Amino acid sequence: MENLFKRTNRVFSRGAPLPDRFPGQGRLEGHGPVAVIDIGSNSVRLVAYERLARALTPLYNEKVLCGLGRGLAKTGSLSDEAVELTLATLARFRHLADQMRIKSLRVIATAAVREASNGQVFLSNAERILSSPLTILSGDEEARAAALGVQSGFYRPEGIVGDLGGGSLELVAVEPGHIGQGVSHKLGVIRIQEEADDDARRAHKIAVSRLEGDEIAARLAGRTLYLVGGTWRNLAKLHMAITGYPLSVMHGYAIDADAFSGFSQDVMRGKYADHDAMKAVSRSRKALLPFGASVLRALCDVGKPKRVVLSALGVREGLLFDDLDEAEKQRDPLFDAAFELAILRSRSPDHARELADWTGQAFDALGIDETEDEARLRRAASLLADIGWRAHPDYRGIQSHNIIAHAPFSGVDHPGRLYLAMANYYRHQGLSDTKLNGTLEGILTDYQRERAHLLGALFRVAYALTASMPGVLPETRLDVSESDRLTLYLPVHLSGLQGERLTKRLSSLARLVERSEAVVAVR
Repeated sequence: MENLFKRTNRVFSRGAPLPDRFPGQGRLEGHGPVAVIDIGSNSVRLVAYERLARALTPLYNEKVLCGLGRGLAKTGSLSDEAVELTLATLARFRHLADQMRIKSLRVIATAAVREASNGQVFLSNAERILSSPLTILSGDEEARAAALGVQSGFYRPEGIVGDLGGGSLELVAVEPGHIGQGVSHKLGVIRIQEEADDDARRAHKIAVSRLEGDEIAARLAGRTLYLVGGTWRNLAKLHMAITGYPLSVMHGYAIDADAFSGFSQDVMRGKYADHDAMKAVSRSRKALLPFGASVLRALCDVGKPKRVVLSALGVREGLLFDDLDEAEKQRDPLFDAAFELAILRSRSPDHARELADWTGQAFDALGIDETEDEARLRRAASLLADIGWRAHPDYRGIQSHNIIAHAPFSGVDHPGRLYLAMANYYRHQGLSDTKLNGTLEGILTDYQRERAHLLGALFRVAYALTASMPGVLPETRLDVSESDRLTLYLPVHLSGLQGERLTKRLSSLARLVERSEAVVAVR
């Protein structure tokens, strides 16, 4: 008689033969990649995104510091050396765009090309090399695009956007659904470094004199200043390193404005020039850092904001955001990004959506109130709850935490990001696991940590019921109407799901909601 195990194994191993070549499964279907080439006064950058969407996912990012604006303040023209390097960089970027099969390529230039006497000659040569039109943004257009980038990257931002480049500083007010009139100042880091003869304190005085009387800067008082631009990002990197901040994610990094202004003054004076933390700063940005600090210090002196928040999204993302229709602009970028990860990494995106609804119903049943922002974070965490399933069981929690904590999400601040990560850490590692205590989750308040704990407990009950498959959760419900008892109701046809694992996880949840008894009931 044929061995039963061998026969069964043969049956289960049958399947379509694997192809010789595999299409990438880590990409979403869409309209194809889009890209922006941004020709700035200091850097020239190519950024490609997976597709045009509310939540942009970077596909490729390359920057070359061409220094196109260096010397412009004194000569009025772009130097031959900088032009030669920039045109060579554009030729490379054109090849890369073709290799990536970019469907839509946007090419923009800002202050240096806008102001140079030979800017039009450069534009003609650049368009010939790129075989694409090049748009020179005005100061107002640059300010508006930066504000749109902040609108795309934050949930209902309100404050003033400051976009610092090599040649100019743009300021513009931003509110949910509205952008004010922008203004452009000749305060770019390369320009002010040259005007101040490489003296950061003198640069600060120049910046103060140009910002005094500015209506938009005056409206900063007590509000949020959103910082856009590579030099300011590097200034924040240094601040993270000096203070030992545990989350190395730039977008959404928030700092008290007075504290950051004082730190900027220290940078201006060279306090950290030889500090080990300076390793966090890009080598090419180190010489410009004191001048970025001088402009920021001046803006804080004049405007007196309450806090500063770093934005990784700016002009490039703003231009693409402007291409979306109004309905897409109103979508929540955090939901879209979380659901994209669910599509790419979870066992069932449909189950992820069911889980988002089920946890909301569970919170209602348990009498747990939520603010609007707390509800959107809970839903996002639910969409992300199964992205780590391919990892080894011992490391699913850590891997999920790491992916979520460092993902290129927009529409979420750092505490919110860590809340999402910790809820999913507890979902995998268990409610008593404390391996991460004192590290990243230190950014959370006790209240947020308790909420993450509770949501992780709900996830553990849900996955004990469903094995990550859709169709089960909508037929179950939690109830606390009986005194001191938490009851999970199952329909008759799901009664076979009862068991030790489900009961243990329900009991853990019961303790968190201060119920002494947990019961699985069929009706």
